[in-house]
Amino acid sequence: MSRERSELYSPAVSVRDESEAEEVERVRKYEDFTTIDWIQDAIIERNRRVRNARKLHTTYRGYGSRGEAVLVWLWLRLRVLVNGGQSWFVVSLVGMCIGVNAALISIVTAWLSDLKMGYCSDGWWLNRQFCCWEIEGGDESCDSWHSWSTAFPVRWTIYVLFAVTFSFTAAHLVRSTAKYAAGSGISEIKCILGGFVMKGYLGFGTFFIKSITLPLVIASGLSVGKEGPSVHVACCVGNLVASLFNRYSRSQGKMREILTASSAAGVAVAFGSPIGGVMFSIEEMSSIFSIKTMWRSFFCALMATVTLSAMNPYRSGKLVLFQVTYDRDWHFFEIIFFVILGIFGGLYGAFVVKFNLQVAAFRRKHLGSFPVAEAVILAMITAIIGWFNRFMRIDMTESMSILFRECQGGGDYDNICQTALQWPMVNSLLFATVLRIGFVVVSYGCKVPAGIFVPSMAIGATFGRMLGIMVKALYRAYPKSSMFAVCQLDLQCITPGTYAFLGAAAALSGVMRLTVTVVVIMFELTGALTYILPTMIVLLVTKAVGDFLGTTGIADEMIRFNGYPFLERDDHAYNVPVSKVMKKHLHRLPASGLCIRDIEERLAATDVKGFPIIHDDSKSTLLGYIERSELRYVLDKARDVQALSQDTPCTFKSSAEDRSQVSSLVDFPVIATGPAVGIDEDLSMEIIETTASAETLQLWPWVNKTPLTVSPSLPLEIVMQLFKRMGPRVILIEDRGSLVGLVTVKNLLEFTLTAQDKERSPWSEREFEGVIEEIWTWMKDRTQLLLSWCRRILRR
Repeated sequence: MSRERSELYSPAVSVRDESEAEEVERVRKYEDFTTIDWIQDAIIERNRRVRNARKLHTTYRGYGSRGEAVLVWLWLRLRVLVNGGQSWFVVSLVGMCIGVNAALISIVTAWLSDLKMGYCSDGWWLNRQFCCWEIEGGDESCDSWHSWSTAFPVRWTIYVLFAVTFSFTAAHLVRSTAKYAAGSGISEIKCILGGFVMKGYLGFGTFFIKSITLPLVIASGLSVGKEGPSVHVACCVGNLVASLFNRYSRSQGKMREILTASSAAGVAVAFGSPIGGVMFSIEEMSSIFSIKTMWRSFFCALMATVTLSAMNPYRSGKLVLFQVTYDRDWHFFEIIFFVILGIFGGLYGAFVVKFNLQVAAFRRKHLGSFPVAEAVILAMITAIIGWFNRFMRIDMTESMSILFRECQGGGDYDNICQTALQWPMVNSLLFATVLRIGFVVVSYGCKVPAGIFVPSMAIGATFGRMLGIMVKALYRAYPKSSMFAVCQLDLQCITPGTYAFLGAAAALSGVMRLTVTVVVIMFELTGALTYILPTMIVLLVTKAVGDFLGTTGIADEMIRFNGYPFLERDDHAYNVPVSKVMKKHLHRLPASGLCIRDIEERLAATDVKGFPIIHDDSKSTLLGYIERSELRYVLDKARDVQALSQDTPCTFKSSAEDRSQVSSLVDFPVIATGPAVGIDEDLSMEIIETTASAETLQLWPWVNKTPLTVSPSLPLEIVMQLFKRMGPRVILIEDRGSLVGLVTVKNLLEFTLTAQDKERSPWSEREFEGVIEEIWTWMKDRTQLLLSWCRRILRR
């Protein structure tokens, strides 16, 4: 082990402060994860595909008559067609299951949310919309829906009690049954798609508990959303369905394709946006995205949204509750206010990311033992305070559906379109914006299913609607100003609902650092090309503000905070060779001279994932690499085939005769000189029967004789690219044929973690307050200039 790592892991290391201690714990946490070797997985899949093709060809050539050959040819073509169609069948099945699950969650969520306000006398299982569906005149004329009481204190108390009960039930189920059901899940899914195994994270228990508790959490009123958890639930569905088929359960690469498609379907059903779901998978989730994966992701998202549309959970023909349609055009002078929305989105994202991480650190240090109490207290405070605000009392998706509406055509809700009450409405929207931001900062990350998509959109919608009302009031106060010259013939010049829509896009982009995905989602929500350009302007300003402040998306920040293994930031320059990061003291195996007892002792004495194979000379000439799991597998299976003793010699070398025997057995000679065959149940037992005997145990078929090797002087950045683009578990460091070290993803993560912590970002300690003060001064000066400029224009 290198000197740096020895000092890092030494129990006697002197830790200056708590931050260094937390850093050491985060580094050690990497050892709890298992890495997938994508290269080896691809080799096993390739060998299996070649072997099946050879078997089919051999079967076809075995028939002499032309009639029999034609029948066999047709049968082989049918098998190829069935094998090719199986992928689309699995993707379709996954998409339909995701759609059904999303519809059920939406229906239960709506019922529980309305249950806090009252009940339906025609059926206790009906929410308010279903209860009053066929009643003309809206909810006001619906006699079937009854509030719990006419007295305000009683209704308020019942509202709070339901919120507390829902949050307690959800937090208790998560803590006692499925701890992985907590949180959003996007950060963890990104790590899983990147090649790290988190056992149980996509299991049935996690899926079941998260599907049950997610409606409870949303109905409790906590400032969290269901869109992020929907991605986790969708990936659980994809993993469970695909595991039923051997083609996917035996191949990590194919399983990753299904999980990527499932994540796209999760976003698709959350926003009613199949193309947006695919863009989300490309932009946020998967670092490697092939054309084949894109098509399957799109098909999976399409099947999920079609299923959701067929079930019609909102009985409105729309895929989401806040889906709208705009037919009024916008004006060029509004770009000034669109820029303000973009600035708000960038500042909101930076603020939430910064302070939510501080709350998460406080939660980890002081509240780790009280997850249920924390969720209950947060839900109680949110319900107690939120009741008195009309936009926080109702569900966030319902609130957005109200804020997005145009005032014409029944869009007025609680006097939101009344000119006489516009300033009290502005105060209510401002209060909801500020209060919701505070609740999102403290609620996101508590130990219940919690997303941040919809809360951020709700915050942006309240701020945007507030700005829209103010702009509309400005127009009514100065209708003859040159600024509003284009509005003289337009009685409805300003549409506040579009400002709410653009504000929601800005806030979502600011906190997630997404651009193209948000544009596509917003386009699919409105179906109008008219507002594509304003949306792009708002998001570009949001991105510029976020880049200026140096923030990243909250999903990436949570990966770093939780110590999850994930390579990121392609543009970082460390200016060090890989020799500074590599592990120098290795556990090697000589090509010959060992017996089974020796190998067993090495396996028992170490916990490394693999062993380099070296030549029996003083130069440590590299011959290959063998995985620990494969070595263990062969030893166990060989004892079942042959009566081997502990003194049976083992060899990692192969003779020409041995290679010919195995090559003829498997019908392709590549394993004799190239990568290892891997653990393949269909092939390994046949090879073991040939290579295992009482005289010697031949292990060379499982040795990768062409491992990925690099020079010690290769820059670290290039090695990181090799890991990200090719996906090996280990890269060996070879100097003129001699093995000098190896490097894994965990070694890179340990180094980058310490390097990034030394390079303090603009958000650290006192510098953060300084940046905020500078931004505030800059905004105040610019606001004064803008106001004076507006006064001069309005006086003309």
